[in-house]
Amino acid sequence: MGKSTERLSQNVDPGRRNALLICLVAGFMTLLDVSIVNVALPSMEHSLDMSTTDVTWAVAGYALTFGLTLVPAGRLGDVYGRRKLFLTGLALFAATAVICGAAPNATVLIVGRLCRGVSAGLLAPQVIGLMQQMYTGPRRGKALGYYGATVGLSTAIGPLLGGIVLQVFGVAEGWRYVFYLSIPVVLVTLAFGYQVLPADQRGGVRHTLDLLGALLLGLGVLTIMLPLLQATGVDAQPRFWLFVVGAVLLVVFAFREQRLSARGGHPLVDLKLFTIRSFSIGTVVAAAFFSGFTSIFLVISLFLQQGLDYSALQAALSMLIFTVGSTGSAIIGGRIVHRVGRRPVLIGSAAATLGLTALALLAHSWTGPNAALVLAAPLLVAGCGCGFVIAANQTLTLRGITRHAGVAAGVYETGQRIGTALGTALSGALFFGELARTGGDYHAAAGLGLTSSAVLVGIAFLITLVDILRPVRRATSADLEVGPR
Repeated sequence: MGKSTERLSQNVDPGRRNALLICLVAGFMTLLDVSIVNVALPSMEHSLDMSTTDVTWAVAGYALTFGLTLVPAGRLGDVYGRRKLFLTGLALFAATAVICGAAPNATVLIVGRLCRGVSAGLLAPQVIGLMQQMYTGPRRGKALGYYGATVGLSTAIGPLLGGIVLQVFGVAEGWRYVFYLSIPVVLVTLAFGYQVLPADQRGGVRHTLDLLGALLLGLGVLTIMLPLLQATGVDAQPRFWLFVVGAVLLVVFAFREQRLSARGGHPLVDLKLFTIRSFSIGTVVAAAFFSGFTSIFLVISLFLQQGLDYSALQAALSMLIFTVGSTGSAIIGGRIVHRVGRRPVLIGSAAATLGLTALALLAHSWTGPNAALVLAAPLLVAGCGCGFVIAANQTLTLRGITRHAGVAAGVYETGQRIGTALGTALSGALFFGELARTGGDYHAAAGLGLTSSAVLVGIAFLITLVDILRPVRRATSADLEVGPR
């Protein structure tokens, strides 16, 4: 009776659709900020007389604090209310846009970007947690499919929007409007979100946050991400020995969480999540896939703008075909994944691998005119494949987790952020290294950088293939409310 009533309410309640729209807009804005700022970097650098270190921190600082905040924010949302955390994060996101846009110097801009990453990290797990809370079954898959489309769209369309803003407002001060233009969208989203988001459930058991666990996890993620975020550039000298420190800290964190749970305490992350095969495999696939998926935008942008003298807007328009393919396929993938399981992830990762491989070969070998047209076909194939993977994998990974939805979303997105940092560092290092070795051969540099993206996406394909070929153990109700894979 309860399930029938819930299904009926999902059919007739327009409030859920409005709340879903608010979640999608908020998710879009936080992820858009990752990619749109890259286009405005030259404008920022010139306007504020920024050093190379300043530029690195303006970009890396957002990604770093974003990644550090995700899991603790997910836990806070699960315990104290997702709506409350969502609205708080959204308000802070608007406030930090003002700080960044009005920054009089590089120091204020960097501080604003660090705070902006925290606000995005507060917001992101609540977006998925609220969707998990509002929908079940196939409707949850569709909702997560729309969110997957939003992820692909925000990542791919950021350079295009950034190029348009700079074209309209000028290179000198146009970077400020990259931040300012987000303010009215966020404020409207905040106002409507206050009205339509489901109320936080009251009367549950409240307990303090595992602060020591949060500190250990934060330091572990920090020491892994920091050298990756510093590894892009000709003169980069990342401290890769920090990886060892990070691994040790994460092992200590896992040991502490297990002990705390065994004593009946309330760990930051319930490690039983990782015994759920769909969650653990899906998180690893996401990390591997995002390490290849997001790095292509850096390489293509540098190749077209610096190597082929395209403007920022022309380069962004050249990538539009990828955006169209990924957005459409993500919506389709979210609609069918509930019926066909992990096959869209397998097919999508295979298509993305083939598309990126062809893209790398053409970027390396094609020296004739109309490069953007020549690259369009493999970009479309890669985009369609990426859309299938993003939507379907996220749905399969998170669709059955309800009680720990915020933490699960935080862990999943942390994997994405680490994967993004790894892929960008690797592709950037290969691109700049080949550029230096060949004396400025952008075709060779782009080919090598995109090859690394294809290999990383191919790893996601292999993990998915092995998972599909392994025998499936049906999950039980004890698996944190996870249904069949």
